[in-house]
Amino acid sequence: MSLTYSAERQVAVAAVRRACALTSSVFNKLVRNETLTKDDKSPVTVGDFAAQAVVNTILSRTFPHDPIVGEEDSNDLRADTGVSLRERVVALANESLTAPLQPGEDESWGVGPTQQRTTEDLLAAIDRGNYEGGRSGRMWTLDPIDGTKGFLRGEQYAVCLALIVDARVELGVIGCPNLPSPDGTRGAIFVATRGHGAFQLPLAPAESLATDERGERLRIPAFTPETLNLLESVEKAHAKLSFNEKVARLLGVTRPPTRMDSQAKYAALARGDGGVYLRMPVGTGYKEKIWDHAPGSVLVEEAGGIVSDSRGRPLDFGLGRTLGENFGVVAAGKEVHAKVIEAIQRAKEEEAKEEGQ
Repeated sequence: MSLTYSAERQVAVAAVRRACALTSSVFNKLVRNETLTKDDKSPVTVGDFAAQAVVNTILSRTFPHDPIVGEEDSNDLRADTGVSLRERVVALANESLTAPLQPGEDESWGVGPTQQRTTEDLLAAIDRGNYEGGRSGRMWTLDPIDGTKGFLRGEQYAVCLALIVDARVELGVIGCPNLPSPDGTRGAIFVATRGHGAFQLPLAPAESLATDERGERLRIPAFTPETLNLLESVEKAHAKLSFNEKVARLLGVTRPPTRMDSQAKYAALARGDGGVYLRMPVGTGYKEKIWDHAPGSVLVEEAGGIVSDSRGRPLDFGLGRTLGENFGVVAAGKEVHAKVIEAIQRAKEEEAKEEGQ
């Protein structure tokens, strides 16, 4: 396959695959088999740190000059109180990195049976994610477990990796271990390179790299009000679901929304499982993180959609670690997007009148 960023694509898909296998292992070992209190998120913490260590180790070996904007740092692991957590993270990360080579991988990437890493190696890899972002140059964004509560419920979560060059997302990879795969198995990888389309692959690698390079091409289908439905967050704290209801009514949508955690919503939109991803801000002060939208945005755009804020303006990935002031996120097919933006403005006008009464 000869295309721009082909080496980055190959490495990113492999890194996300390893991280997906790791997070699935964490769920099976630490969620299913341990008694957890209602608010205990320790398995997510272990999975987050270990997956970030694995992905950053691979990126550091393959693209050593590229900075990384990641969600985690190693401060908690380095503390005296973090010994148990640190030991678990190191063990899981090494288990992932030393797993047998998969088709298309190379030991020079820092993976394979001989690639055992020291504790300090892995903590340093986690801290590679401390980059503050910016408008120029190359950088990766990583969310090792996007969708914390979905992960704990055994529902939808995602491992999300993107390459940004001069504030434009050029490559996005989203691993969804609990979404159905093209071959009918559980788990799928979604990948898009700017100008070269969006594709989905089975979570498990193919026997030969040649059959695994591209996968199934994705195109967002045309929707009518009768077939359209909204993709939205499960958690009310993450999006203004009551506002979404107004927008759906104004669009003439009659089907109930599909609710799931994480950037799996972008993946679902790209392959036609829902027509509109709508995430309107709740309250004030929260700023969306770039790692929560970078890979999903290029995936949807390469599948024939548009991603913007609620004003119809493009998301700006050059502001640092966040997208700046929160005007919401709207993703939809090209035929629908303008209608959604119009419906949002009408819904805001309705809200303003209701509040003024």
